[in-house]
Amino acid sequence: MLNVLTVPAFQDNYLWLIHDGARAAVVDPGDAAPILAALADNGLALAAILLTHHHADHVGGVPALLARFPVPVFGPRGDGIAQVTVPLGEGDTARIPELGLAMQVIDVPGHTRGHIAYYSPENHWLFCGDTLFAGGCGRLFEGTPEQMVNSLDKLATLPEQTQIFCAHEYTLANLRFANEIEPDNIQLKSRIRHEQSKRDQGTPTVPSTIGLEKATNPFLRFREPDVAERLMQRGIISTGEPIAVFAALREWKNSYR
Repeated sequence: MLNVLTVPAFQDNYLWLIHDGARAAVVDPGDAAPILAALADNGLALAAILLTHHHADHVGGVPALLARFPVPVFGPRGDGIAQVTVPLGEGDTARIPELGLAMQVIDVPGHTRGHIAYYSPENHWLFCGDTLFAGGCGRLFEGTPEQMVNSLDKLATLPEQTQIFCAHEYTLANLRFANEIEPDNIQLKSRIRHEQSKRDQGTPTVPSTIGLEKATNPFLRFREPDVAERLMQRGIISTGEPIAVFAALREWKNSYR
């Protein structure tokens, strides 16, 4: 049976170890030290590295891990990561036979041009890097609003029980912003209380689920009439056209505190 181990890193990153009790694959190891410690503490040998995009806090630990474990490095075909030995894109499958794991690859550009996500239908797991967050989505560093909307739409079609293993603990900040957009969303208010309780106890708020995000995440709910109306009331947009609404939400979130 496979499990996912949460490995905190830096100030708010989560690195993920998918393991069977003996061997493991790591997702987005921005720092090698906590991964090496987690492997040692849990008696695990590294079998593979999975990368979603090229940012340093997701790939920075790869050289040190390869120095200890000469394993395959799965990653996006078009995101310029030198260490990738198994380049992947939409429709490909990341196969890790040591774990009996096969994950579908989904192209999700927007945060970066070549960003990918890994989806395991068998386990209902989604490892989506910085595309979809609990309560939010990634900044558009290299892509366009249209690209990010298309990427998020793909993820929103996954089964609602799919667990979302995103890469950062941004949840409470994201939900405070969401409450600005939908102050009357009862499910959102309940979620804020629940997630605050987790953080008060030092517990991660991720993984989330697709179903929860569809009910409370403004970047999946930007087509809701109330969202566009809220932005128009504040003078942020003059049209309810969906891409304009999404772009305005993302731009507002960039400066929201």
